[in-house]
Amino acid sequence: MSVGASHGRLLIKGGRVVNADCSVDADVFVENGIISKVGKNLEVPGGTRVVDAVGKLVMPGGIDTHTHMQLPFMGTFAVDDFYIGTKAAIAGGTTMILDFVLDQKGVSLLEAYDKWRGWADAKVCCDYSLHMAVTWWSPQVKLEMAEIAKNRGINSFKMFMAYKDVFMLDDNDLYEVYKNCREIGALAMMHAENGHVIDNEQKRMLELGITGPEGHAMCRPEEVEAEATGRAVMIANQLNCPMYIVHVMSKSSANVIVEARKRGNVVFGEPIAASLGTDGTNYWHKCWRHAAAHVMGPPLRPDTTTPAYLMDLLANGDMECTGTDNCTFNASQKALGKDNFAKIPNGVNGVEDRMSVIWEKGVASGKMDENRFVAVTSTNAAKVFNLYPRKGVIAPGSDADIIIWDAQATRTISAKTHHQAVDFNIFEGMVCHGVNVCTISRGKVVYEDGKFTVSAGDGKFIPRSPFCKYVYNRINKRMEDYNPSKVEREPYDGPVHQINKSGSESQSPSVRNMHHTTSINTAGQHVNTSPISPTTSTKVLAPPGGRSQIIF
Repeated sequence: MSVGASHGRLLIKGGRVVNADCSVDADVFVENGIISKVGKNLEVPGGTRVVDAVGKLVMPGGIDTHTHMQLPFMGTFAVDDFYIGTKAAIAGGTTMILDFVLDQKGVSLLEAYDKWRGWADAKVCCDYSLHMAVTWWSPQVKLEMAEIAKNRGINSFKMFMAYKDVFMLDDNDLYEVYKNCREIGALAMMHAENGHVIDNEQKRMLELGITGPEGHAMCRPEEVEAEATGRAVMIANQLNCPMYIVHVMSKSSANVIVEARKRGNVVFGEPIAASLGTDGTNYWHKCWRHAAAHVMGPPLRPDTTTPAYLMDLLANGDMECTGTDNCTFNASQKALGKDNFAKIPNGVNGVEDRMSVIWEKGVASGKMDENRFVAVTSTNAAKVFNLYPRKGVIAPGSDADIIIWDAQATRTISAKTHHQAVDFNIFEGMVCHGVNVCTISRGKVVYEDGKFTVSAGDGKFIPRSPFCKYVYNRINKRMEDYNPSKVEREPYDGPVHQINKSGSESQSPSVRNMHHTTSINTAGQHVNTSPISPTTSTKVLAPPGGRSQIIF
């Protein structure tokens, strides 16, 4: 496909350039990792390497908003590390991932940040950035969040309403974290499930003898996701904090987000490749390995119309970004829960197949066009996470993260041929129309015609600044206009009810002198009002056919 020398220069020639706003027939000239020119009949220096894109689509590389490479979780580690995971990503057309720093309660956020950077920097094959998980709250965490947002290049913080006693925060702590996010200009992210309900339902299922993967789905029905989504959105809205709901898995949760957006809430929803490409009927599969391979949290939904429903919302703009929640475990690791579904490590694949699944279920099905595809796989993520226009667009001055897409080609997804370390693929056998044939990362061809030309560490960490305009323009304006003020009124100088130290009631003399007997006759008229002793008991009389008499 490509010919000639490079000297840090590439000419992508003869393709159709597809951005989120429009598509044009144009060539793209890249120099020193940056897009220099876009147009026809470009004059380029001698020695420029030419990449043939005739009959192909030239698009911004995908941005996967949600991955967990080599995550330590549930007693083991995800098998896709930062090298294998990002190498698989570029094969599928993704040129940047946003992974999560996710450590245990009590661990310093700064220490966790250094740990993840140490794991990733030497291994990544494409550019990456990080979200920071907040799994506990204290004055120390508050200060560390501010430091991370200001000086460590992370502008998004994820919290959990699930995984009780592990990652979960209660509403009081969530309130404080949201408030801090707004003050430091960060985006709050939420894993939305009711952790208390899940904890009790897990116990109930196990008591009933339900130990297989179907129990995982049964103890986490979609109303558990929807309730938590609504609660997260509500608390964030009280504080004028922007909210991003990760891995939207159900119609119910999606509808909560859609309705909140209609009310003007600054909230974003993220369906993932799994929720767009398959469903929860797999939990009832007769093969335990097959069923367990699909276990993730929140679970896939047994309602088989869910993927198409979420794709419709993605196509029409009610949902904006797509990730994968790529967190992979092999059969032997999943088997940690062979006798107890609650011990099955949660996680599925997707980083390699996201682009193909969304093209197949979205574009090939006629639900969205090529421009919306670019928006939901790349451009919107760049905007929401303050990477735009460095990422997410083919334009002069932007990073040369580019893919060449053959819309006429097909491929069949399979664990036998994918590049991930995991031994199962939840999209096994799916025939996808639309194939990535060339990936360019940082101006270098790193994948072409099924072959890699990339090394560990070729990717770089991309810092992201706080107060992203795409997110915070509305937030800041509302803060300017929101000016709560008290009502000026004369002080109250009437009697005040007294409560003594023991908790029983007592009344001041001025109050005691105000006690009267009040009767209401059948006509609704007050009769007989006279001072009485405060020790008189209360009786309620209901004469036949008349209204009650209240006697003190």
